[in-house]
Amino acid sequence: MSNRRKRIFFFSMIVIVSLLFYFLGRKHTVKSELVISAQKTNINGDILVEKVIIRQDDKELQKVALTFDDGPHPYYTEQLLDGLKERGVHVTFFVTGEHAELHPDIIERMHEEGHLIGNHTYSHIQLTKSNREKFKEELVQTSKVIQEITGDEVIYVRPPYGTWDKKFEDELNMIPVLWTVDTLDWCSHNASGIANKIVTKVQENDIILMHDYYDTSVTAALQAIDRLLEEGYEFVTVDEILFD
Repeated sequence: MSNRRKRIFFFSMIVIVSLLFYFLGRKHTVKSELVISAQKTNINGDILVEKVIIRQDDKELQKVALTFDDGPHPYYTEQLLDGLKERGVHVTFFVTGEHAELHPDIIERMHEEGHLIGNHTYSHIQLTKSNREKFKEELVQTSKVIQEITGDEVIYVRPPYGTWDKKFEDELNMIPVLWTVDTLDWCSHNASGIANKIVTKVQENDIILMHDYYDTSVTAALQAIDRLLEEGYEFVTVDEILFD
């Protein structure tokens, strides 16, 4: 093999290896243009490659968390799970104990497909000054129901209506999760309007409140996911927002 061919072969191998490392490093980045250039020296008609330069303008994905309360619903939650699986997206479900008992197969599917499952009390009870013990009992009961299905300890809780007593955090070893974007999906039948609200309001590290108990909510969620993925957002479970 001539020196010229050796240099061309050497340059080609550098480019191939560089491309390999580039694409392996794109897991958590947005699509961007790849520019490859080489510094070359011409000696007696042969090209000597001195350095290969790869420039990439990738940006880190912006993380957001989608959360769904009140389920599981026997039809709409399954529909949502199908859409999430198709898109490779993970979310957080805050389920009620009574619905989890009715549909343990859906809870099991949530768990197997990598979603985070949290506590939303047993009967969607709101904490008041007069029902603290009842509220606490429902949290314990719901955590037991979920753990018996998944085998995992339940740490995260979404208190209905956002009413919470910080003493529960030590008493029950639970972490409350509220929200930063309220879609109000429960009071709207306009899926496109709900999706637009999400897309226009969301910012990095937001926790989005939705419900998997309505068909329009499921449609809106999947529409918003598609649009935000295009904009460079990554959907994660709430623990990644709270502790990463």
